Amino acid sequence: MTDIRDQVRERYALAAIQVGGDAGCCGGGCEPTSTAEKFGAALYDASDLADVPLEAQLVSLGCGNPLAVAELREGERVLDLGSGGGIDVLLSAKRVGPTGFAHGVDMTDEMLALARANAEKAGATNVAFHRGTIEDLPLDDASVDVVISNCVVNLSTDKPAVLSEAFRVLVPGGRVGISDVVAEDHLTPDQRAERGSYVGCIAGALSRQEYLDGLAEAGFVDADVTFTHQVADGMHSAVVRARKPQEV
Repeated sequence: MTDIRDQVRERYALAAIQVGGDAGCCGGGCEPTSTAEKFGAALYDASDLADVPLEAQLVSLGCGNPLAVAELREGERVLDLGSGGGIDVLLSAKRVGPTGFAHGVDMTDEMLALARANAEKAGATNVAFHRGTIEDLPLDDASVDVVISNCVVNLSTDKPAVLSEAFRVLVPGGRVGISDVVAEDHLTPDQRAERGSYVGCIAGALSRQEYLDGLAEAGFVDADVTFTHQVADGMHSAVVRARKPQEV
């Protein structure tokens, strides 16, 4: 498990250093893909990217648009799990406006430095980037309204901890809006590994039912996992939504 985390960290660090090289998906955490429309900035509305530094776009090749998934609103506090070069944090900051705030958490120093530089270039003042892991978030209980993530949860080797931590930091009634790679239910873990590596966002992907079960076990309600487009045989980019109950 430690080896996988080290591999992911190395890919993030290399992507941050190279800025514009073949970073792959997941903010630099995954292996390159030859099909541009499956991963990357093409999944965002071009008008949304107008004020986002190119460096943030080049190292942020996720599998969806978590901002659209989460339906962010003015004044909300948002947390991005695995924030990479900061694209989703910067876009979130624009959506929630000056009365809101956007946090990013990443475990790679090189990515954090790049994200902070990108925030400065964008003139974003309602953002903060924190060093930490998504399995042990450096935020207080009930401190955010929305948790987002873009093709990063599948990279964790302890997904129950990720979902539990997301639940912890959300306020009652808060919600998650995640883009992730998800497997069809009939694929075994071995079959998923045959379709791609762990750091390629494939081998570590949960199945749809595993995701729903994991969200329920963490305490979430109204969970839904919807496939959006295929990224490998039986593997899909998916929209994952759930809500923390008002009374816990």
